[in-house]
Amino acid sequence: MAEFRIDGDDCPLARATDAVPVAVDANAPQLRADGNVLLHFSAPADDRLPEALDADDAIRYLHVTRGDDTYTFRCLSKHPCVVHELVDAGFLVESMRYDDGGATMRGAVVGYDVLRGVMETAGGTVGIQLQRVYPLRADEESPIGRAWDLTPAQEAALRAAVEMGYFDLPRSITARDVADELGISKSAFLERLRRAQQSVFGALLA
Repeated sequence: MAEFRIDGDDCPLARATDAVPVAVDANAPQLRADGNVLLHFSAPADDRLPEALDADDAIRYLHVTRGDDTYTFRCLSKHPCVVHELVDAGFLVESMRYDDGGATMRGAVVGYDVLRGVMETAGGTVGIQLQRVYPLRADEESPIGRAWDLTPAQEAALRAAVEMGYFDLPRSITARDVADELGISKSAFLERLRRAQQSVFGALLA
């Protein structure tokens, strides 16, 4: 399983949550044969959200079911989201949450090549950060250091690389930057990172 944070996707839900401070939980969008996208999502009760969506020219046939605490939405969008490109690259969407104009997407990737392909696909059009990876077979979302046989030093190197943006596309920092943050040499950081990647991706491909 992998979790990504995507910013810069100019889809209606991203635009709406940029304008209204709510979190939207969405099902995987369904791309129809006519090019429109069927959206089904929910959010805390806030009349500003349906107003923002209704004012968006990309949204058609907006239907809102209002509950006391939650609004449920169905509509068509004329604007395909980047998630369709990720699915084409091999990402199996499990959940999506939009907030602050971006999206956190959680789902399955099978192997390192698919994971890299998903990141490269998204990185070509939007900003994407890999936030965490954990085994699909786990009963709960275990931190990667416990899910695989990583030493504390390897886990620290991998976490620092992810948190500092070493895996961002385009890459925003260098190996030297991460090594300096950890207080080790560049070669020591790269060695720990390679060994951590070998353990994580080896488990994914097992």
